[in-house]
Amino acid sequence: MSIQLQSISGAPLSHTTHIRAHEFVADGSIQEGGADSGPSWHDPYDAALGACKALTVLWCARKKGLPVQDLQTVVERDASTERAGTYRMVTRLQVSGELTDAHFGELQAVAHKCPVHKLMTSVNTEIETLVERTA
Repeated sequence: MSIQLQSISGAPLSHTTHIRAHEFVADGSIQEGGADSGPSWHDPYDAALGACKALTVLWCARKKGLPVQDLQTVVERDASTERAGTYRMVTRLQVSGELTDAHFGELQAVAHKCPVHKLMTSVNTEIETLVERTA
Protein backbone atom coordinates (compact mmCIF):
# COMPACT_ATOMS: atom_id res chain seq x y z
CA MET A 1 0.00 0.00 0.00
CA SER A 2 1.18 3.49 -0.77
CA ILE A 3 0.09 6.76 0.85
CA GLN A 4 0.77 9.83 -1.27
CA LEU A 5 1.05 13.46 -0.20
CA GLN A 6 1.23 16.47 -2.49
CA SER A 7 2.12 19.97 -1.33
CA ILE A 8 -0.60 22.56 -1.87
CA SER A 9 0.65 25.49 -3.92
CA GLY A 10 0.74 28.75 -1.97
CA ALA A 11 0.24 27.10 1.41
CA PRO A 12 3.20 27.20 3.80
CA LEU A 13 2.96 23.57 5.04
CA SER A 14 -0.32 22.12 3.72
CA HIS A 15 -0.35 18.82 1.86
CA THR A 16 -3.19 16.85 0.33
CA THR A 17 -2.96 13.29 1.63
CA HIS A 18 -4.29 10.40 -0.49
CA ILE A 19 -5.01 7.02 1.12
CA ARG A 20 -6.76 4.59 -1.24
CA ALA A 21 -9.90 6.50 -2.37
CA HIS A 22 -9.74 8.91 0.59
CA GLU A 23 -8.29 12.38 0.75
CA PHE A 24 -7.61 14.90 3.51
CA VAL A 25 -5.37 17.88 4.13
CA ALA A 26 -2.44 17.64 6.53
CA ASP A 27 -1.08 20.92 7.85
CA GLY A 28 0.70 22.50 10.76
CA SER A 29 -1.06 24.64 13.31
CA ILE A 30 -0.70 28.42 13.22
CA GLN A 31 1.88 28.14 16.03
CA GLU A 32 3.85 25.62 13.93
CA GLY A 33 3.89 27.93 10.90
CA GLY A 34 1.00 26.34 9.02
CA ALA A 35 -2.51 27.49 8.20
CA ASP A 36 -4.23 24.90 10.45
CA SER A 37 -6.22 23.65 7.45
CA GLY A 38 -5.96 20.02 8.55
CA PRO A 39 -4.50 17.67 11.14
CA SER A 40 -0.94 18.32 12.23
CA TRP A 41 2.04 15.95 12.55
CA HIS A 42 0.99 13.85 15.53
CA ASP A 43 -2.76 13.91 14.91
CA PRO A 44 -3.04 11.08 12.33
CA TYR A 45 -0.75 8.90 14.49
CA ASP A 46 -2.95 9.42 17.54
CA ALA A 47 -6.15 9.07 15.50
CA ALA A 48 -4.91 5.76 14.08
CA LEU A 49 -4.75 4.35 17.60
CA GLY A 50 -8.23 5.60 18.49
CA ALA A 51 -9.76 4.38 15.23
CA CYS A 52 -8.12 0.98 15.56
CA LYS A 53 -9.37 0.48 19.10
CA ALA A 54 -12.89 1.61 18.15
CA LEU A 55 -13.06 -0.56 15.03
CA THR A 56 -11.60 -3.57 16.86
CA VAL A 57 -14.09 -3.25 19.74
CA LEU A 58 -17.06 -2.86 17.36
CA TRP A 59 -15.88 -5.76 15.21
CA CYS A 60 -15.63 -7.99 18.29
CA ALA A 61 -18.98 -6.84 19.67
CA ARG A 62 -20.75 -7.54 16.39
CA LYS A 63 -19.01 -10.90 15.94
CA LYS A 64 -20.07 -12.01 19.43
CA GLY A 65 -23.52 -10.43 19.25
CA LEU A 66 -22.87 -8.02 22.12
CA PRO A 67 -25.51 -5.28 22.36
CA VAL A 68 -23.30 -2.23 21.77
CA GLN A 69 -25.53 0.69 20.82
CA ASP A 70 -22.93 3.43 20.53
CA LEU A 71 -19.19 3.87 20.93
CA GLN A 72 -17.29 7.11 21.30
CA THR A 73 -13.50 7.09 21.50
CA VAL A 74 -11.33 9.90 22.86
CA VAL A 75 -7.54 9.95 22.55
CA GLU A 76 -5.64 12.29 24.84
CA ARG A 77 -2.00 13.05 24.09
CA ASP A 78 0.78 14.08 26.45
CA ALA A 79 3.83 14.88 24.34
CA SER A 80 5.52 16.88 27.10
CA THR A 81 8.28 14.28 27.53
CA GLU A 82 8.49 13.13 23.91
CA ARG A 83 11.97 14.60 23.42
CA ALA A 84 13.12 12.60 26.45
CA GLY A 85 11.79 9.42 24.82
CA THR A 86 8.27 9.00 26.21
CA TYR A 87 5.08 9.77 24.27
CA ARG A 88 1.91 9.14 26.24
CA MET A 89 -1.60 8.55 24.96
CA VAL A 90 -4.72 7.66 26.89
CA THR A 91 -7.62 6.19 24.94
CA ARG A 92 -11.06 6.24 26.51
CA LEU A 93 -13.77 4.16 24.86
CA GLN A 94 -17.25 5.11 26.01
CA VAL A 95 -19.68 2.30 25.26
CA SER A 96 -23.44 2.31 25.61
CA GLY A 97 -25.80 -0.64 25.46
CA GLU A 98 -27.22 -3.37 27.68
CA LEU A 99 -23.80 -4.81 28.52
CA THR A 100 -22.90 -7.01 31.47
CA ASP A 101 -19.64 -6.75 33.42
CA ALA A 102 -18.45 -9.80 31.49
CA HIS A 103 -19.18 -8.02 28.19
CA PHE A 104 -17.18 -4.99 29.36
CA GLY A 105 -14.32 -7.29 30.32
CA GLU A 106 -14.30 -8.81 26.83
CA LEU A 107 -14.35 -5.39 25.18
CA GLN A 108 -11.56 -4.13 27.46
CA ALA A 109 -9.39 -7.13 26.60
CA VAL A 110 -9.92 -6.81 22.85
CA ALA A 111 -9.25 -3.04 22.93
CA HIS A 112 -5.71 -3.81 24.15
CA LYS A 113 -5.23 -6.19 21.23
CA CYS A 114 -5.91 -3.78 18.40
CA PRO A 115 -3.26 -4.08 15.67
CA VAL A 116 -2.15 -0.43 15.86
CA HIS A 117 -1.63 -0.68 19.64
CA LYS A 118 0.59 -3.71 19.01
CA LEU A 119 2.40 -1.89 16.20
CA MET A 120 3.07 1.14 18.40
CA THR A 121 4.27 -0.85 21.41
CA SER A 122 5.61 -4.24 20.32
CA VAL A 123 7.06 -3.97 16.83
CA ASN A 124 10.43 -2.66 15.77
CA THR A 125 9.55 -0.20 13.00
CA GLU A 126 12.21 0.43 10.39
CA ILE A 127 11.94 3.63 8.38
CA GLU A 128 13.89 4.41 5.24
CA THR A 129 13.69 8.00 4.02
CA LEU A 130 14.76 8.91 0.49
CA VAL A 131 14.96 12.54 -0.61
CA GLU A 132 15.04 12.57 -4.40
CA ARG A 133 15.64 15.35 -6.90
CA THR A 134 12.93 15.90 -9.53
CA ALA A 135 12.89 18.08 -12.62
